[in-house]
Amino acid sequence: MAAEQVPGVVEKAARQHVQRWVEAAGFSEPQFTLEVVPGTRPLAACSQPLTVQGADTRLPSRMRFVAVCGGTPGWRYEFIVRAQVSARIAVMANDLAAGKVLADEDLLLERHDVSGVTDSITDPQDAVGMSGKRTLRAGEVLRKGLLSSPTVVKRGEPVNIIARREQIEVSMAGEALDAGARGDTVRVRNANGMVIRARVTGVATVEPVSMPVTTNSPSE
Repeated sequence: MAAEQVPGVVEKAARQHVQRWVEAAGFSEPQFTLEVVPGTRPLAACSQPLTVQGADTRLPSRMRFVAVCGGTPGWRYEFIVRAQVSARIAVMANDLAAGKVLADEDLLLERHDVSGVTDSITDPQDAVGMSGKRTLRAGEVLRKGLLSSPTVVKRGEPVNIIARREQIEVSMAGEALDAGARGDTVRVRNANGMVIRARVTGVATVEPVSMPVTTNSPSE
């Protein structure tokens, strides 16, 4: 392989990596460009099989790939590859105070550069029902690290226990013995006095996930 062909092989490997990255992230309408930046050492031809390895590919905005020419004598050559990736991701449609729960009308999908972002949100529905750890501003790109699940079940307050099996749904009143956000598992005392473990599914709503913990558990 001629020396001038090596950057093309590196670009192909980098392009495949970025393509896998955008597919795994589930980006909407992704687009990207690549720039291969060779080092200062002159490139050499390679008469043996050439392999390309990703040395640091955590952020597409600055990746390192190593081209390795096998055989003896062989060589290793490092390339910097910069990818500029854009996609439609969730952004704030308006200002929202810290702790306020996000609703559909608070979110938009807009095209932004995601090359240097590892926790952008590709589907606005993934953020609905979450709350901001700080005030969120209109036009701001939403990141998972900025959001938290609000407490929707409070200790000592009544909850609705809903059990579903196939086409049958049974509900019963209960009392939360723990506080929890959506998806958390908490202890709940049902109307019969039994304490069960239940998964928080919504505001003051849980579903059983286990048999009773005890028939006479304290609320402390």
